[in-house]
Amino acid sequence: MFSDWPILNRAYEILSRHFGTAGKFSFSALTVLLFLFIIVLAVWLSRWLRLLLQDRVLPKLEIDSGLQYTLLRVTHYVIVTLGFLYALKVGFDVDMTSVAVVLGFLSLGIGFGLQYIASDVVSGFILLFERPVRIGDRIKVGDVEGRVQSISVRTTIISTNDNLAVIVPNSELVRNRFINYSYGSPEVRLAVPVGVAYGSDIDKVKLALLQAADAVEDVLRQPPPQVRFREFGDSAINFDLLVWIREPHSHQHIRSQTNFEILSAFASHGIQIPFPQRDLWVRSIPSASVPPDQGTLGPGPASRE
Repeated sequence: MFSDWPILNRAYEILSRHFGTAGKFSFSALTVLLFLFIIVLAVWLSRWLRLLLQDRVLPKLEIDSGLQYTLLRVTHYVIVTLGFLYALKVGFDVDMTSVAVVLGFLSLGIGFGLQYIASDVVSGFILLFERPVRIGDRIKVGDVEGRVQSISVRTTIISTNDNLAVIVPNSELVRNRFINYSYGSPEVRLAVPVGVAYGSDIDKVKLALLQAADAVEDVLRQPPPQVRFREFGDSAINFDLLVWIREPHSHQHIRSQTNFEILSAFASHGIQIPFPQRDLWVRSIPSASVPPDQGTLGPGPASRE
């Protein structure tokens, strides 16, 4: 091949020499290098194309950020997958069109317990295409609440208010129920529970709660706040202050501010928030329960010798 360069000719022959085959796989040092090169090239091409789409193409289409993220992730997966398959063909002479080879890989993966990973991967594509949750949404999964930071092929990362990253398998989001505060309309309603003592002026309670809602800047004026009489409790009359907000990511902070304003409004109107208490009434004590030697108070009569 390199007639004028015998050293290069010799090196090419060594690199091209097949060291044997592993089943249906045939490879050499040169094909292994080509395998690695094609994978690196596919990753680089995917990154370049995603940057091109993100900076120049997608902004002109006027689509939301969640759909942009989905398109970019799908582009990355398609390019890397095609590059990996072509690298297998060049590097190890694998015929990926053979159904037997594909089924062999699947059975091997399932045999090693990769069915859980496969479930997470399939769930990841379901999340990307169906989009029940998107980047930037605020969700609550079990006792974990936070903002969706990223959705990868296997896991979803949720950033909590404490700046902690919680890694959730995608299959858990597909199989189980979760709360998405950002899905659909950005306006959500909060129910702030509060109890007042029996005997309180109900009209004053309602007025104080509405004044507390009006004092919170993030509470919407339309729809207007409402007061709901919930129940007669054991130690209090329980109400719900219903307010609408437009920042679901800040619902905990808004709830806290509303509680502060409720305390202030109750104090100004002389409304008391009760605490649980119990009254114990003793009707009688059975005489049989009193020992005979303790039936009288004070010393007994003196004994005579």
